Amino acid sequence: MNKCLKEWNTTIEALGHGKQTILIRKYKTNLKEFLLYPTVSYASKDHYLENFQKKHQQFVKKTSLPEKNENKTLIKYFATLEKIIEKPISQIPSSEYYIWTLDHVKSYITSNTAFIWILRVYNLKKPYWAEPTPGAIRYANLKNEVSIDGMSPVLNDNEFSKILGEIK
Repeated sequence: MNKCLKEWNTTIEALGHGKQTILIRKYKTNLKEFLLYPTVSYASKDHYLENFQKKHQQFVKKTSLPEKNENKTLIKYFATLEKIIEKPISQIPSSEYYIWTLDHVKSYITSNTAFIWILRVYNLKKPYWAEPTPGAIRYANLKNEVSIDGMSPVLNDNEFSKILGEIK
């Protein structure tokens, strides 16, 4: 696998720790599976913590920056896109499925419609140190293939099935 979705490290870590199971987007995607490539997009903004629910702010502080080794970034997770649901912004799923505040979500989604990506996230058996992928904003292709053999799901089948059934 060499396809990546670029996302802020805190969001990736929330997915990787089972604190979050969805991404709320302005757009759909044709990709059905991808590595999660950590970025730092929010970490440099003033008052960025205000965009996150209070109960998650300590977690956000600890995970705002990706792990680095010189110019390489550690990729630890793989995701499959299980479902995309189109919803009016007024019907965004409960905040139990994500770490942001509802106000932040509403400020991000500038139209009346949001796309809810339900992701099944896996821990890679062997994390991968990726070289920078300049130019790409949302997606990237790594120079080398990353093994997804032996990966393990963050949430067990029962936990994930329950969430999948709850988000409609």
